[in-house]
Amino acid sequence: MTEGTIRTTKGRGRIYDSVLDTVGDTPVIRINNLAPDGVEMFVKVEFFNPAASVKDRLALGIIEAAERSGRLKPGMTVVEATSGNTGIGLAMVCAQKGYPLVVTMAESFSVERRRLMRMLGAKVILTPKAQKGFGMYRKAVELAEEHGWFLARQFETDANADIHEATTAREIMADFAGRRLDYFVTGYGTGGTVTGVARVLRKESPDTKIVLTEPANAQLVGSGIPQERTDDGSPASSHPAFEPHPIQGWTPDFIPKVLQETLDKGAYDELIPVAGADGMAWARKLAAKEGILTGVSGGSTFAVGMKVAESAPKGATILVMIPDTGERYMSTPLFEAIHEDMDEAETKISMSTPGYRME
Repeated sequence: MTEGTIRTTKGRGRIYDSVLDTVGDTPVIRINNLAPDGVEMFVKVEFFNPAASVKDRLALGIIEAAERSGRLKPGMTVVEATSGNTGIGLAMVCAQKGYPLVVTMAESFSVERRRLMRMLGAKVILTPKAQKGFGMYRKAVELAEEHGWFLARQFETDANADIHEATTAREIMADFAGRRLDYFVTGYGTGGTVTGVARVLRKESPDTKIVLTEPANAQLVGSGIPQERTDDGSPASSHPAFEPHPIQGWTPDFIPKVLQETLDKGAYDELIPVAGADGMAWARKLAAKEGILTGVSGGSTFAVGMKVAESAPKGATILVMIPDTGERYMSTPLFEAIHEDMDEAETKISMSTPGYRME
């Protein structure tokens, strides 16, 4: 857009039948102020999904795959374990489609997420934080078995990676058609994003290097220790390399079956761990310098993208996944440095004119 041009919009040229039809087609946005010289950086901003995270894709994919197979019947209750974003996405989908939803979630995750799910009509069952992700997972399994509910199984279901192969990956290929894409950077929660996108990039853009990241103090993949599993692929126990970490939505205390496909096929080129504090710092920089408001997972992924940029050849293009919005983290350490009252500089500005001043 040239300087002085007035922005105009034309509408999307269609009327949507429901909120579910707005899932996907999220924008790729150039990083203008933080990208190092000689490197092009872009972010795929998943908070443009209707419930503001990448997990909207997964939620819709799971429910509609279960409907097609007949495993989910009208009026059935859906149950799932989640750190929040999948639950919020499922709550949106279930509200629109008329399914009751019960979510199990460890008490350590942000209260905003609980309230959003309840706002969308879900029941939220908290589990003790000492039992970690495995505890909330097992609680969901218990409830499904006891009541005959449909268990969404985001960590094991084929529908997870399938929806990213069919949507996220196709969007990336279309948006980068005719131009190079040297690096694709993503973290993992269930592993659906990296697994689904890697299926397409490995075939159609084989020169693109896929960079995977996980918390520095909870390197499950980096440990090289295999995950113990039950016969259906679900975790048999917590992974021994897990430690509590501040990157909500990433790296539960087990390696999901969905991610295992990527590990078994060697479908990533590099694994770069990141400290939670670095992720928070970069999330704040993205907000203050680029106007892109993301959470700890988005900041952490971007931190790794910046690390990749340090050694990338001149002219390289890097795409970083931004999973969700920063508004989902208001009660977490991400916002501890963001004060509520006026600081000294703000007070000075207020005092520079005589009226309407806080005394």
